[in-house]
This record gives sequence, C-alpha cells and structure tokens, in this order.
Amino acid sequence: MRRRGSWEATMAQMDSGQSKRFSVGRVVAWTVAGLAVLLLAIAFSASPFFTVEQGEAGVVLRFGKVVNVASPGLNTKVPVMDRVQYMSTRIEKRVYDKVVSYSRDVQEASIRLSVNYHVPFDKIDEVYSRYGVNYPERVIDPVVPDRLKKVFGQYQAQTVVSDRVKLGQQIEDAIKASVPDGIVVDSVQFENIDFSANYTKAIEAAAQAEAEVRKSRYELERERVESEKRVVQAQAQAQQIRERAQAEADSIRLRGEAEARAIAAKARSFIDNPAYANLIAVERWNGVLPHTMLPGSALPFVPVPLGDTEPAAKPAAGSRAAGPAPAPTSAGAPPAPRPVQ
Repeated sequence: MRRRGSWEATMAQMDSGQSKRFSVGRVVAWTVAGLAVLLLAIAFSASPFFTVEQGEAGVVLRFGKVVNVASPGLNTKVPVMDRVQYMSTRIEKRVYDKVVSYSRDVQEASIRLSVNYHVPFDKIDEVYSRYGVNYPERVIDPVVPDRLKKVFGQYQAQTVVSDRVKLGQQIEDAIKASVPDGIVVDSVQFENIDFSANYTKAIEAAAQAEAEVRKSRYELERERVESEKRVVQAQAQAQQIRERAQAEADSIRLRGEAEARAIAAKARSFIDNPAYANLIAVERWNGVLPHTMLPGSALPFVPVPLGDTEPAAKPAAGSRAAGPAPAPTSAGAPPAPRPVQ
C-alpha cells in the first residue's frame, strides 16, 4: 500500500511539471507573435513612402496638422511623425430619396433628388481643415433637403409637373448658393415626385374631366365647322342657280334683241323694196297649186317681170331655117322625133 501511494505521488508531481512547462511555452509563443506584429507595424509606419490613387488627394498630417496635400502617385513622408488622410477629388453622387415636402397648396409629395459634387485639388486642405473627411454629412446633407423644401413650397401642386424643369433649376441654384466655398455642386437631378394617393386620384379625375371638356369643345367646333361648310355649300349652290338664271335671262334677252333687230330689218326691207314681199312669197311657196278655188278668187302665181327683151337673132341668109320648136312634153316623156324630109 505504501509503494502504491508513493508511486501515485510521483506521477502527480511529473504531471504538474509538464503542465507548467506547457504554460510557459504558450506564453513565449504569444509574446513572439505580438513582437512580430509590432515590428511589422513599426516597419510599415516607419516607411517614408506612400502612394495616392488617381482621383484622390493625400492630406499629410504631422502630429495632426496639415503640412502638405499629396497629388496622385508616389510620395514621401516623415516616418512616425506623419500620417496620411485620403480624400476624393472625383465627382461624387449623393441620392436623397423620399424627401417629404409640401407644396404651396399644402399637398404632400415624396421627392427623389440626386446631387453631383466634387472638391477641387487646390481646396482639399481648406475643406479638410474646416469639415474633415466626412464633409458631405456635415455640409451637403443638411443643405439639400432644406433648400428643396423651401423652393418646392413656392409652387402649386398642379403646376409642379408642367414647370418641372424650372423647379429643378431653382433647386439647383439654391443648393449651389448655400454650399460653402471649396465644395463644387456640379448638377442637381430632380428625379421623381410622388404625390399622395388621394391627390393622385383627384388629379386623375380632373384630367379626365378636362379631357371630356376638350372632347365636347372639339365636337362643338366640328359641328360649327360642318355647319359653316353646309352654309358655304348652300351659298355656292344658290350662286350657281343665280348665275345660271342670269345667263339664261341674258340669253333670252340677246335672242329677243336679235329677233327684234331681224324683224326691224325685214320691216325696213318691206318699206324700201316692195318686191321683197313677192320674194318672200316665192321662197315660202311649195309649188303646189290649190285644188279648190272659190269663184272670183285670184290664182296664186309669181309675177315675172317682163322688162325689155331683145328679139331673137334672125338666121343668116342661105342658112337653113330651123323647124318649129318641139312642143313641150309631159314630165319624164322624151321629145317627139322630127319628120324626115
């Protein structure tokens, strides 16, 4: 029993010595790792070189004071004493979404606005000294919603859409005038406006009513034009009828005047030449004698003027006298032959 107890005591002492040695080893390992990290940090901070990316500027601080603004590329600093803060010189964009504003007629609107800005390289030290690296949160963010609400509140809700370009320009001018020197606001985009649901329904109803009014006005205008068209057509037709009637009247008048002149001419002919009546009678006679004549009535004939006729020439001496002239025959019958001597 004594031997067994002594052996257990010996084993316990050996385990205790091994645990102590293991604990010391762990402490040494952690100490070495910490020293290595510290040495790396010291070596890194002690490096006199640093780089600045394109579109950035490096603000060199010596014990917290701005001593230089490094341009893009490889630059130097005093180890341990200097540290570098990086600031962007690019055009940055900040979006302001769901900015609640009220119009002049107290209509609520949710507006989405974006602002593009940048800091010139020669203003980096001034902006950093006054506002630090987080200058957008300190300077731009408080200005944009405030100027937006003030300008938007000057407009009636129904004119916001029609004057959207003008509204956006006024908001941009107000923001530019309020941002301090050193920060350049390049542009402001008035991206979206959402009015309340009730106002949207009211606008839609008003738009529909206005459309109906425009439709009614169009129909009235069309009816007026059609009526004027019908009047013009009726006037044109009446004018045509009047012109035709006038032309017909003029034609009748001209024909009457021509006939009157012809009658007058004939009358003058009868007066100047009594034989003209006989000529008219001959022209109008069809050559047929009347079949029935009343006792004592005159036989219609055409008087032939006798005048002074010359006697027929006598045949020359010794020439053979011509026989008697053949007697007239009835129409269509050949003349009778002369007798042979």
